[in-house]
Amino acid sequence: MVRKRSSVKKRIKNITAFFLAGVMVLVGRLGWIQFVRGGEYKRLAAEQQTRDSIVSAKRGSIYDRNMKVLAQSATAERVTINPQEIDKHKNAEVVVETLVKILRVDEKDLREKIKRTDRQSVVIKKQVEKSVADRIRKKNIAGIHFEEDSKRYYPYGSLAAQVIGFTGADSQGLEGLENVLDEQLRGIDGRIVAAKDVSNNEMPYKYENYIPAQDGKGVVLTIDETIQRYTEKHLQQAYEENLLGNGGAAIVMDPNTGEILAMAVVPTYDLNEPRVITDQLLLDQLEDMELEGEEYDKAYSAAITKMWRNKAVVDSYEPGSTFKTIVAASALENGVTNEHESFVCTGVRHVANRDIHCWKTEGHGEETFTQGVMNSCNPVFMELASRLGATRFENCFRAFGLTEKTGFTIPGESSGTFHDSLGVVDLATSSFGQTFTITPLQLISAVSAVVNGGNLMKPRIIKAYTDNNGKIIENFEPELVRNVISEQTSVKMRSILEQVVSEGTGKGAYVNGFRIGGKTGTSEKLPRGNGKYIASFVGFAPADNPEIICLLLLDEPRAGATGGGAIAAPAVGKIMEDVLPYLGHKPQYTEENAQAISITVPNIKGKTVAEATEKLQSLGLVISVKGSGEKVTTQIPEAGTKLHKDSVVLAYTQEGEEGGTAIVPNVIGMNMENAQTAFKNAGLVMKIEASGNEKITSEHIAVKQSPQADSEVAEGTNVYVKFVHRDSD
Repeated sequence: MVRKRSSVKKRIKNITAFFLAGVMVLVGRLGWIQFVRGGEYKRLAAEQQTRDSIVSAKRGSIYDRNMKVLAQSATAERVTINPQEIDKHKNAEVVVETLVKILRVDEKDLREKIKRTDRQSVVIKKQVEKSVADRIRKKNIAGIHFEEDSKRYYPYGSLAAQVIGFTGADSQGLEGLENVLDEQLRGIDGRIVAAKDVSNNEMPYKYENYIPAQDGKGVVLTIDETIQRYTEKHLQQAYEENLLGNGGAAIVMDPNTGEILAMAVVPTYDLNEPRVITDQLLLDQLEDMELEGEEYDKAYSAAITKMWRNKAVVDSYEPGSTFKTIVAASALENGVTNEHESFVCTGVRHVANRDIHCWKTEGHGEETFTQGVMNSCNPVFMELASRLGATRFENCFRAFGLTEKTGFTIPGESSGTFHDSLGVVDLATSSFGQTFTITPLQLISAVSAVVNGGNLMKPRIIKAYTDNNGKIIENFEPELVRNVISEQTSVKMRSILEQVVSEGTGKGAYVNGFRIGGKTGTSEKLPRGNGKYIASFVGFAPADNPEIICLLLLDEPRAGATGGGAIAAPAVGKIMEDVLPYLGHKPQYTEENAQAISITVPNIKGKTVAEATEKLQSLGLVISVKGSGEKVTTQIPEAGTKLHKDSVVLAYTQEGEEGGTAIVPNVIGMNMENAQTAFKNAGLVMKIEASGNEKITSEHIAVKQSPQADSEVAEGTNVYVKFVHRDSD
């Protein structure tokens, strides 16, 4: 009996031990599941029981300084599939046929995605227009789903393309400000977590957790859309007329604040289609390479990448004689010369063992310091650099910010290069802007300091940030880097540079009625003697109190003229002619230049000959009557045409007696003889605009004409042409 009880107790103990061991194993297993693999099982459960969708944050808009929208995000949709649903409903072929036809996606890639039955959501295409998504939605195909998305849109197409940049398929910034300000613009995506039933169908009314997206900030630029358009128009015209082999750039800035009002680059592109080349010169260059297949594709891709570059910020170059502005200001500031000191230019200066020539090989003869700047005379500037000495010259170079990056917002800014050790020859060649490199942005900032009273300002393009309703939430103020010259020196330089435009090498930038100052520049690219140049001009206005400054450079002109005074200065003059009235400046004419004012031809049709004569003569125009009728039936040129004083208007007094008309030829870049021949062949009369006392020779070329090329005018009409020296620096 005792033995039996002992056996029962032992059995109970074994069962209890076994039970406890089982419990321990179970607890251990539960602990393993809960604490070690809990996160994984939780995720799997959530995937099985819920559908998680992304709600894209709306990317912030980009505005110009007047709150015009330059870049914005529009509502779009993201098309996805659930391979598990497609597998369950056995409708893979329907899905493939529909999505390939409507979305034009790759069929092979789509079929691979449908096989991904381990996933519940696979993206097929992003940024789909709602109208396109609706075509798919109407078919009500199981397994195809739609999520909220956004698409970037640029209302002005190519405007400020290299400044603004563009985004990728995931709304990430890829180029320009879209890239560098991606964190501010992008925002934070939200989510929708919705419950689903055992059949993988969503149950939106049973359970849904909505985490709203946080939209990105808006960015207000210092760019003025109107000034940007004017700048791009005239840069593009110069690009085409001069057949630029390596593009061009222009910057318009407020010299007092450092605010960029316009920044243009050619060739350019449409921000809405950034991977498409539409520029004809660039396409012609690709065609001239005579490449095929993969080699052509590589060249095309390289051309696109180059087209995206912001030449005004990223590319460094030898500035040529525009740099003489800095040398002249430094010489005056350090007291090594004055406006009236006399120099003699023989056309060459002997430095160490080298003869370094002036651009005018026969020399300028005796001239004052002011005239030396007006003439862009190399020997004068070599003498100034010698007087400053290597140490002071380099200190001035550094003071104007030319050895360091400006800290500008756009990525890829270059700092340029300067000599490690400045020998006598390097000092001489540096005095006229060669043997070192800087960026256009560095140069315009330095010249702004010369003319704004001596303050080097940090260039900037961001004016403010906004919330998603366009309300300003953060402003940015102008930033002074340092003072580099005195107000007194700045006043003297403004006066001298105004004379460069009114009487010197910058006459091509002269605009009747406005006071403009500036400096020309022509630099020969390395290796020397290859016939490749960069023509440039920096101009500011009003000359006595600058509110605007513009630097324009033309890289590798191939249409004949290569001088900055010949081809860059006129382009800046055209920009000033458009921008100054826009900024509220009215032309002020003197009696001396009043005769060059453009006169708008009135409508004289229906008037008697006496009335028409009186009207035209009162405006300073000449009437030529054709026919014996009493009233004017036809006039050439038409009302609204711009003519100079003393131009002829033909008045026909009988139907059918109208004389011939002519198309004004384009003589820009021609010398006087060829231009005269072109006008003679067209039946027109060339009138040379007075520009100082300089004698026009075969070495001068046309830089402006009025009426403009391709205008239809009466035979015998006067066409006014302005000439500058072909090799003017």
